[in-house]
Amino acid sequence: MKLFTCTCCSNVVYFENRTCERCASRLGYFPPSNTLFALEPDGENWRSVGSRGARARICANADYDACNWLIPEDSAETFCAACRHNRVIPDLSDDVNLGHWRKFELAKHHLFYTLLRLKLPLATRLEDPEFGLAFDVLADDPEGAGEAVMTGHQDGIITLNLAEADDATREQRRSELGEPYRTLLGHMRHEIGHYYWTQLVSTDEQQLSAFREHFGDERRDYNEALQEYYTKGPPPDWRQSFVAYASAHPWEDFAETWAHYLHIVDTLEMARSFGIRVDPVVTDNTAYTAEVDFDPHTNTGIRQLIRHWLPIASAVNSINRCMGQPDLYPFVLTEPVIEKLGFARDLIRRVG
Repeated sequence: MKLFTCTCCSNVVYFENRTCERCASRLGYFPPSNTLFALEPDGENWRSVGSRGARARICANADYDACNWLIPEDSAETFCAACRHNRVIPDLSDDVNLGHWRKFELAKHHLFYTLLRLKLPLATRLEDPEFGLAFDVLADDPEGAGEAVMTGHQDGIITLNLAEADDATREQRRSELGEPYRTLLGHMRHEIGHYYWTQLVSTDEQQLSAFREHFGDERRDYNEALQEYYTKGPPPDWRQSFVAYASAHPWEDFAETWAHYLHIVDTLEMARSFGIRVDPVVTDNTAYTAEVDFDPHTNTGIRQLIRHWLPIASAVNSINRCMGQPDLYPFVLTEPVIEKLGFARDLIRRVG
């Protein structure tokens, strides 16, 4: 994610902003140019300020204050490049549901920002009825009847439990499951990893062979593996080769690795936007220094990413501790994990 500036007054604005705090212009994000435009009304559409007056429409979900993305004026679409992947949404006449769904939409738009920047395939369910990407945000039965909604992925459908948008509920589940990190954006990055495994790995024998070398044989019974994980926990030496839950099954290992690659790329882009430079005064060891002077989405290799990521993550973790907060990135990246991240990076670069 990067910082933006208002195209009307040049004030610094953020991806989530709907209006500029300085000039009060309405803002809309236009994915093709990766720009957050200031807008002025133009009949039923909007005209951008500061870009030769290009015209566009705002996504229909702006009516629910759930989206600030733009659609080209000549497009037949009603929803933006992110919202058109929604298949099932909760009852928005319920104010609690609406508030929770807005949180999901914010996280999903953040996810799609990175997917679009990486130029990954994003077929909708209409474009590919069998395996196109779609999101179902479902609520548990308030009466407790039926099975609880399980967050997961199957054949292009990513299912998300609406209750995860409740901070107290999500924190309780994080604690019960012993997870160091659990967020809506983290869920989405993980589940989209499952989607891209089916799209980019499972149908390519060469990639599948390379996948098994890094992650293991995915033909191992999945349900049995998860049952064993939740019964016995991860193996004692899991930190040497995995990132937490990733040890449950090769599919989970890949999905979590994919999620961490997106974590790293997105955060490094923001560090670049802020001009963040890490150079501890207590040591001359250059391994602790970092300055992101490259685009993380198009870097030359995983080593360059990790070389800059580790000092920045360490610095931010230390700052969090000064505020009594848990580490922002509570994970250790060992050599086997870095190699898996390299597999994900190479897969993305090959496709994008």
